Amino acid sequence: MAFNKEVMFSSATEEWATPQNIFDTLDKQFKFTLDPCSTDENHKCETYFTKKENGLAQSWIGHSVFMNPPYGNEIKKWVKKAWLSSQKENTTVVCLLPARTDTKWFHKYCVHGSIWFVKGRLRFGGSKNSAPFPSMVVIFPKSRVKQTKRIGP
Repeated sequence: MAFNKEVMFSSATEEWATPQNIFDTLDKQFKFTLDPCSTDENHKCETYFTKKENGLAQSWIGHSVFMNPPYGNEIKKWVKKAWLSSQKENTTVVCLLPARTDTKWFHKYCVHGSIWFVKGRLRFGGSKNSAPFPSMVVIFPKSRVKQTKRIGP
């Protein structure tokens, strides 16, 4: 079976706007207060950071964070920041990520959270087509997770 890595992991952009129904489902449980990886046009929380403010350089402590990071090579930095931030008091970080269970960042950080695999493929932003990859939601820290409904279309 042929595997075309260029098709599976390529995109014209690293930014994938979160489907509103996914955010709304998660927000009911986690009541998000910070979106550290957004734009002025697609932010999901009143408090948010764009590329200009660089969410990696900002404090997330004390927030209920919703993170849908850029899906390129820097994703590992975002997942590390999510995990480290969640170790601080009163900080929960919920990550919408590509389900890349074969990566170092998955095994170094994601395995320490609660992992919910999304059924089917998501449609990000205003896209007509589904994403070329499966998705997962990772919640840090694991101890603060309550049961929720199925995630996905």
